[in-house]
Amino acid sequence: MSNGLRVESLTFSYGSKKALNNVSFDIAPGRFAALLGPNGAGKSTLFGLLTRLFTSSDGKIYVAGQELARNPRQALGQMGVVFQSQTLDLDLTIRQNLTYFAALHGLSGKSAAIRIDSALERLGIQDRAGEKARGLNGGHRRRTEIARALVHNPKVLLLDEATVGLDAAARQSITDHVHQLCADDGLTVLWATHLTDEVYDSDRLVVLHQGQILADGECADLRGDQTLKDYFLAKTGGAE
Repeated sequence: MSNGLRVESLTFSYGSKKALNNVSFDIAPGRFAALLGPNGAGKSTLFGLLTRLFTSSDGKIYVAGQELARNPRQALGQMGVVFQSQTLDLDLTIRQNLTYFAALHGLSGKSAAIRIDSALERLGIQDRAGEKARGLNGGHRRRTEIARALVHNPKVLLLDEATVGLDAAARQSITDHVHQLCADDGLTVLWATHLTDEVYDSDRLVVLHQGQILADGECADLRGDQTLKDYFLAKTGGAE
């Protein structure tokens, strides 16, 4: 069983509308996988299932070798998540936000402090740890949320449209940081986006459209001689 992230034959419906149809993929440890799909493709539904906000009897999910349905606590404990909507307490400092999150995972004292310092350093915001979240720009708020998601040392990191609302420079910085986490720490990353410029040629690419996977492989191999944008538009019939 893979110690990364594995999804087998996952199907989910909202009433009569099928949001995901027989979705399967397997991401190896240490890989950055881009889940690329237009708005409404089913990305957020998939993330809801991966984080157990929703459940489905059709299909299986494995996180770091743990089946989510059978061992939810163990599986979720190996997962860090950054949702599209920002969830920081704006009246707390960066360090206080991470300390509170660590406590939710049963971490406190010196052990928590060491992990918090490590997470802040990895995201390049240790020197701003005493600043309130309210005073941070969008890019640094996102870095704080990613650092928070790493405090409990997860093996799998999920990011759902993590750069929404950020300018081009901030998006590039966040994308580079998360790629570096894969290279340095062996994290398995699933990065959901509708923006082709956030995907590198060396990334694993999973194209999702209308609840189905249309392509799955190395980005450079899939796009061939086309730009990724042209390949993506051709695959999804021009949907963005």
